[in-house]
Amino acid sequence: MRISFLLPTRKASQNGSAMLLTMILSGVALALLAGALSWSAGSTRLTYRSIQYNRSQAAAEAATDKVVSQITRDFLYGSENLVVNNLNTYRSLVPQSSDSSYWTNWVFNDTAGDLNQTYVQRGTSISYISLNAPYTNLQAFVSTYTIVSDAKDTASPQDLTVGVLQQIQLASIPIFQFAMYSSGNMEISCGQPFDITGPVHSNGHLYIEPDSSMKFESGVTAVIDILFQRDPLDTRGSPAGSVVYVQPSLKQSPVGALTLPIGTTNTPEAIREIIEPPPSGEDPTSPIGQLRYYNECDMVVTVSDTGVSATSGYLLNNFQTVVPTNQLQSFISTSNSFYDARENKTVLPIDLNIGNLTAWSQTNSSLRTTLIGSNLSSVYVVDNRTPHATTLGAVRVVNGRQLPPSGLTVATARPLYVLGDYNQTNNGNMGTTNTSTTRPASLAADAITILSDNWTDANSTSPVASRVAASTTVNAAFLTGVVETTYGNYSGGMENFPRFLETWGLSNVFTYNGSMIKMFPSLYATNVWGLGNVYDPPARNWAFDLNFNDPTKLPPKTPSLLKVIRNKWASLAAGQNTPP
Repeated sequence: MRISFLLPTRKASQNGSAMLLTMILSGVALALLAGALSWSAGSTRLTYRSIQYNRSQAAAEAATDKVVSQITRDFLYGSENLVVNNLNTYRSLVPQSSDSSYWTNWVFNDTAGDLNQTYVQRGTSISYISLNAPYTNLQAFVSTYTIVSDAKDTASPQDLTVGVLQQIQLASIPIFQFAMYSSGNMEISCGQPFDITGPVHSNGHLYIEPDSSMKFESGVTAVIDILFQRDPLDTRGSPAGSVVYVQPSLKQSPVGALTLPIGTTNTPEAIREIIEPPPSGEDPTSPIGQLRYYNECDMVVTVSDTGVSATSGYLLNNFQTVVPTNQLQSFISTSNSFYDARENKTVLPIDLNIGNLTAWSQTNSSLRTTLIGSNLSSVYVVDNRTPHATTLGAVRVVNGRQLPPSGLTVATARPLYVLGDYNQTNNGNMGTTNTSTTRPASLAADAITILSDNWTDANSTSPVASRVAASTTVNAAFLTGVVETTYGNYSGGMENFPRFLETWGLSNVFTYNGSMIKMFPSLYATNVWGLGNVYDPPARNWAFDLNFNDPTKLPPKTPSLLKVIRNKWASLAAGQNTPP
């Protein structure tokens, strides 16, 4: 038997359909492949563009950082005057191949298309604003600077230019906004309850060492650390008291230093130069020259072995106006002397009668003409008398209840003594923290000693028990020096920042409203704190003068501490120079 197999047959139309399906599938595959390749190429281009964008942004930021760093240096070392004078110099600062070979193919412009230039613009106004943490309780005069750079890598296939904007604020913080400030370490102790009512700042360590109760009502900051202990050189026992921070969130360390624009060094020893007369040939417009009280004050009084003279100040007319000698005799005397038990020397004071000075200022025809009809508000006293081993040249302000209408700053490189009540004409406000009737006032000197209302020069050599003080009120900022702690010798701390030479006792109160600025080591009044037969401390009624929070009520010639604040950062499209 034969078995036959019949093979299926395919129609011609079916063969064409298979071929068409193959072609369609191949086309789809090719399209997908082309899409994948296109996506891959596009993704690669986007990746390259993103990388190049980031590189260009970083380059533009580097250009603005170069300007910011130079502005910061000039501001901190020479004040904003130096910054304003150097604006065109900053505009020509860009990264260059001389800085690094990396910058060989980069070009920069100032958003207007000017090559190798950076956009640098100072704001049109100066604001007086409250600062953010950690200086929340402080205010500052602030200028805003905008810096913009557009950057492009000419070696990149990506034709891409990216801009970066930075805004910085140059803040000038009036130094008398602090209840207590120290250019170096600070020590605060107390044998009585001590309530500190304003901001406190140390540019070094802050040693909190109470032997009674201590309270900080405001911010407390230190550049290095805030420590509940004594200075390592202080050999007294551990603090036995307690401390309360009313605003604990404002107790911060470490924080940035707050410094004066005196040049490349801000050591306490260097800062002392602001109270010294300038050396021969020094440029008064130099960073230190601009901060010297000698150059800043309205009148300069010079006392030598042969007599007393006075002229107008440098800023008024370059010392050109001479004050007649017969006028000086109404408010300056050099005939008195007294004994300082701490220094163990006879003090030969240049007595400056503030009440008589105020009256003279309102009527004289010499300096008043130079001041264009205004009252003087600052006096610098130079003591050029020949020194002796047993004597101490000094300045003493007397009859100081009535100051000139615009207030008064008295400065000298020598020690300064305050005799009796100062800067308070209202008897009802005497002995209180009410400073509504005071005038802006500061005293700057090598050391500041308080002589009470009961002081007499004739009694100065008597034992301390016989030198009995009376309650006294002083309303003025103090900028002065101290004798720092050495091994076994405590400095006296901020609680003894103003010095005393009398027996006060708790029944006699020293009322002080002001700002205590510890700036440098004393050069002339250098005997250590804690010697016998010097003084018995007063009851302290001390407060930060809230007037100093008002810029119109700051003492004349108030120095300012400087801080650079980074304000805004933004990436911009090429050609833009304003924040988005």
